[in-house]
Amino acid sequence: MPLLQNHIAVVTGAASGIGRAIAFGYAKEGAQVVLLDTNETAAEEAAQEIRRSGGQAESMVLDVTRREDCTAIAKRVAAQVGPASILVNNAGINRRNAFTGDAEAVVRDWQDIMAVNLNGTFNVTHAFLGSLRATKGRIVNIGSVQSFMHVRTPSSPAYTASKHGVLGFTRALAAELGKHGVRVNAIGPGLIETPLNASVRANDPELMKIFMDHTPLGRAGKPEDIVGPAIFLASDLSAYVTGSIVMADGGYRTV
Repeated sequence: MPLLQNHIAVVTGAASGIGRAIAFGYAKEGAQVVLLDTNETAAEEAAQEIRRSGGQAESMVLDVTRREDCTAIAKRVAAQVGPASILVNNAGINRRNAFTGDAEAVVRDWQDIMAVNLNGTFNVTHAFLGSLRATKGRIVNIGSVQSFMHVRTPSSPAYTASKHGVLGFTRALAAELGKHGVRVNAIGPGLIETPLNASVRANDPELMKIFMDHTPLGRAGKPEDIVGPAIFLASDLSAYVTGSIVMADGGYRTV
């Protein structure tokens, strides 16, 4: 029997990268998947591909920074698809600008990154909380190696702070929601080859060297490398796991 049969899984930032890979992985394991993204066309194309391969998928437009929209989407999913039993908070952005750089850019980066990465995780989780409690569901938040440390570059303090916040939020919710049967965990990717970092990978060889020098497996990750941990944390295989983070960083934190 597929590991996620009879589950309804909601994935944010599902039009590309890690979110898209998780949505496909969940569908293959029998879940009915709802792909949420600001990119309506790409999200629907991904949903169509899942359906063509025999899976169940719907796509809906969502900007996770808009709390009222998150509430509306949660109601729409419940009415049109059913009560969500899995939520993956994957939507995120990053900008690698130094804190000592242009003042306006620093403030803008902080506000934008926090709005998506941290406030967005809160907004979506709060909106779907009723369904998740009713189904004794599972929440999977996408953290980072930067949930623990600042990567060895003088940049992205907002991203580091936001991902520390995601891990703290994960642990706080696990402590509170355990009595309701809801498990809350996170995944900590290292450098994963996604559209989010395509420009950096192409144009910043020094940064790439820093990552590779501290990655024992000697390669950047692929979105598919996050799918296994995401299935594990959403399935009954992890029935006694909550408040944890599964690192998928190629060993980055060991060096």
